[in-house]
Amino acid sequence: CDARQAQPANLLLAWQNRFASSTRAKEKNEVPAVDPACTLVERRCEVCVDFDNTREAYKSKTTLELLRSLLVFKLCTFDFVVDKNKELMDLSKRLFGQRVFEKLMKMTFYGQFVAGGDQDSIKPLIEKNQAFGVGSVLDYSVEEDLTQEEAEKKEMDSLTVRRVIGCRTGVDHREKKYKAHRQFGDRRGGVISARTYFYADEAKCDQHMETFVKCIKASGDSVDGFSAIKMTALGRPQFLLQFSEVLVKWRHFFSLLAAQQGKDGMAVLDQKLELEQLQENLASLGVGAKQDIENWFTGEKLGSSGTIDLLDWNSLINDRTRISHLLVVPNVETGHLEPLLSRFTEEEEHQMKRMLQRMDILAKHAVESGVRLMVDAEQTYFQPAISRLTLEMQRIFNTHKPIIFNTYQCYLKEAYDNVMVDMELSQREGWYFGAKLVRGAYMHQERQRAAEIGYDDPINPDYEATNRMYHRCLEYVLEEIDRNRKANVMVASHNENTVTFTLQKMNEIRLSPRENKVYFGQLLGMCDQISFPLGQAGFPVYKYVPYGPVNEVIPYLSRRAQENRGFMKGSQRERSLLWKELKRRLFSGQLLYKPIY
Repeated sequence: CDARQAQPANLLLAWQNRFASSTRAKEKNEVPAVDPACTLVERRCEVCVDFDNTREAYKSKTTLELLRSLLVFKLCTFDFVVDKNKELMDLSKRLFGQRVFEKLMKMTFYGQFVAGGDQDSIKPLIEKNQAFGVGSVLDYSVEEDLTQEEAEKKEMDSLTVRRVIGCRTGVDHREKKYKAHRQFGDRRGGVISARTYFYADEAKCDQHMETFVKCIKASGDSVDGFSAIKMTALGRPQFLLQFSEVLVKWRHFFSLLAAQQGKDGMAVLDQKLELEQLQENLASLGVGAKQDIENWFTGEKLGSSGTIDLLDWNSLINDRTRISHLLVVPNVETGHLEPLLSRFTEEEEHQMKRMLQRMDILAKHAVESGVRLMVDAEQTYFQPAISRLTLEMQRIFNTHKPIIFNTYQCYLKEAYDNVMVDMELSQREGWYFGAKLVRGAYMHQERQRAAEIGYDDPINPDYEATNRMYHRCLEYVLEEIDRNRKANVMVASHNENTVTFTLQKMNEIRLSPRENKVYFGQLLGMCDQISFPLGQAGFPVYKYVPYGPVNEVIPYLSRRAQENRGFMKGSQRERSLLWKELKRRLFSGQLLYKPIY
């Protein structure tokens, strides 16, 4: 459709008329009357947003802010500036002094990508964005500025298992993917669009939790607020690493058992194992005594249909009394359940339970504040555990509305299967499914690690394959929304084609933006030509709003510069739209334009 033929105000009016008419008709059991104007909207392009309309896209910006954007985006195209950004900032600080340096940063990179120094100073920007239809996801962006050696040491220390004194060492059954490797100890390597946390001690994890709590409470001041957390900030990543291996090995064991029943090659949820044959296979493998194995499948619903699928199988891993008891895996060669390594110390057991307790505290604060909580995705050797723990939070807190959102990285080959399996579980158990879809932040690091250490590359072969995976996952969630309205999705993307694809699919299923089932998200300072037209057309759209003192957000600004280098070199669109709006203001006598709200 030609988006330029539809104006946001008219579209919203058409939507309101259509739904009001539909509601009245349902009450009277009548077919609703059709408004000719509404017919045009419905038949041609129910909801269209014009991403070329610079007047609408930049109506929240002063001319000076447009000029700042152009300057920053241009600087990001120079390799020398980006590669040496930290050195250039240090040099500026020495030459001009701290005060002038801060002013220069606020006029350029800091002013473009960071909202302010603290929660009070960022309120004017949040209120302005809200007035133009754009919400905020607060993100305290202070990061440790560690050297590579410091980062590697912290990572290796946090992933080393201390064995109980006097405990038999035994055999280490871990796969190399789930072991710590010093050459990849600095998890920041090759990562430009995600923050990295390194474990220091339990007190530092408590500080991170308190920071997340402050963001949650501040987000509760706005309507339909969101907040985001990272699990590696909440405890020793050792538990995530080892629990991930357990989950993956149990899933591989299920695939082996499915193959024994001639069901390999089927879609993951179509693999339904015959219960009696499964029990016989497990007994023959020596996994346990026949009576013990039968007791595994005597839950309330488990095995009642005579078959076991992957969701039933996953539910066997639910022991919460002693976390280290979870860290056993089936040995495919012997069939026996074996510990990954010797048991944990009491201190390590306590640390793992504290991680779960911190997650529970954050979820409860989110419920109390009326805020949705998004759990960010991380590296594939942590992600199975992160997703499983997030799912457990969803089962508890998403019973009445979507509070907890899991993040799915669509550059992963298994992304669609992960979305499908989690969605199916939500349907069976009756809770609200919440997903944030991203392309992914760790591609280069993941590929290099897989190649050097020697395991299968988990990433899709190319960018187009990732696009197809993103759209496939998105379409699957939208179909579920169309069926029962119990799914919600955050389309976290700067890709205009993906946003347009989403709008088209929403039109096809007659999904109004006012239903708040589909949200959009972009970073502050990027892709305003997408965010603000969406917000003014009535779509729930959010900016990730970083804040923190100038000196302490330099690592964040460094990553934004690197991210925008590739973004700006690959596409001139945002800069061309900024120039277009400047020319429009110049020739219309609006160079001194100031937003009114």
